[in-house]
Amino acid sequence: MTAPPAAWAHLPFFGAPFAAIKTALAQETAPVFPPAAARFRALDLCAPDRTRVVILGQDPYHTPGKADGLAFSIPQDFGGRLDSLGNIFKEVQDDLGTPRQRTDLTDWAEQGVLLLNTALTVPQGKPKAHARLGWDRLVAEVLEHLSDRPRAFVLWGGPAQRFARHIHGPGHLVLQGPHPSPLSAYRGFFGSRPFSRINAWLRERGEPPIRWAGTEDA
Repeated sequence: MTAPPAAWAHLPFFGAPFAAIKTALAQETAPVFPPAAARFRALDLCAPDRTRVVILGQDPYHTPGKADGLAFSIPQDFGGRLDSLGNIFKEVQDDLGTPRQRTDLTDWAEQGVLLLNTALTVPQGKPKAHARLGWDRLVAEVLEHLSDRPRAFVLWGGPAQRFARHIHGPGHLVLQGPHPSPLSAYRGFFGSRPFSRINAWLRERGEPPIRWAGTEDA
């Protein structure tokens, strides 16, 4: 298991709770995704002082080669079904009028978008199997720490929305809606326009917008 991200290592989670998770993962008989080296990739790429937007998903993809440590992101050479990410791309185009092709969302993270799941691991073929492993303690502490100044928080799906109580203080933009999975996207994810709403909020604060499509400055 990789070491705690330096910028987040002060969180209480990285004491006994993390040790318990490492013990549980060592006893897991199925392959676990993402690979150990990528499990804290979202936090590695977004230190607290760089985080402007938080997108909270559910748990990593449970298909081999698909999870890369960033919520919803898929390695560029994966070549399989996009599922939730495909629906996100459809909403990006409908919302901003600009298509996105690149499945690797590292560029979002580099602009200050923390792509975090409510569980940071999943056994192969067993979605939600690690939902009660203890990762919720880390997610709660991250959100509480990021409540220190106004940020945009996007909570997609029921598991993510249950963490809304850990967002404190005034001035935040909090968007809650259905998960973009093929099972729920038609319940209100499509047409919710989260990307333009976040960028409008950032502009009002005098901050540069996120280049969601990877090419536009919308």
